Amino acid sequence: MNGHLRTALRLAADGLPVLPLRRGKLPFGNCPTCARNACGGRPNMKAAGACGCPAPCHAWAAATTDPAVIASPAWAMAWRHAATVAYHPGGAGLTVVDLDDAAAIEWARATLPATRTVATTRGEHWIYWGTMPSANAVRPGVDLKSSAAYARWFAKGAGATAPLPDSVRALAVKEPAMPRRTQQSLTGPLRAHGGACPHRTPVYLERGVSMAVQRITEAKSAVHATVYRAFLAVLSTHGRCGCLTDTHIGRLFAAAQAKGESPRHCTDAWTNALTTLGL
Repeated sequence: MNGHLRTALRLAADGLPVLPLRRGKLPFGNCPTCARNACGGRPNMKAAGACGCPAPCHAWAAATTDPAVIASPAWAMAWRHAATVAYHPGGAGLTVVDLDDAAAIEWARATLPATRTVATTRGEHWIYWGTMPSANAVRPGVDLKSSAAYARWFAKGAGATAPLPDSVRALAVKEPAMPRRTQQSLTGPLRAHGGACPHRTPVYLERGVSMAVQRITEAKSAVHATVYRAFLAVLSTHGRCGCLTDTHIGRLFAAAQAKGESPRHCTDAWTNALTTLGL
């Protein structure tokens, strides 16, 4: 039996919907019937109007845990030519934070809660329990793979799988539009809500703020969106516990204004982040 096929059957038995990838980490091409997703990308389904093609030609939508499909003759050629095995994280109730390089890994260690970690070719996959919309390039070197996406299988990894944190969900949130105001009523940083901070140390907070400042400072495009996401990431971790001070917030605002953001834009982004998180 093909080694990739053996791996796929083992993963499927553990509840991971799998699919083969060809060279270049790409899914196998659509069959003529399903070209350009004409069938809606729903293979192996019996519902009226759904595609019944048994071949693995729909990328993440083809992923399955059914051993009869995985080992079927229709999939045999794909496994013979497969370069590796992939899986659909969202189909298994997971989210993968794909960190492409050392800088992204450093950011994750300073910002995200520890979880199961898998070494990849160039970086790491951080895996959490929970699903969310997938998004690419949410920050330099970071992609989110969950629903409607596939991730390459490397190994089981090390560590316990943690629940999906708000700080990861926040990375995929686009800044909501704010109504235009005739007068700017907020002229400075807003103090975070009060409360104890039992889950993080001052060093952790300092590194998180420093990484957010660095992220803003290094932005080469989409500065306003980068500022908002940086504010959102900091608030999602520390906005509820009261450990953010005016000094911390002032550093974030100063970094944003150094990139050309006005005080009003900074306040709008901060207010939008608070509103998004329900603070």
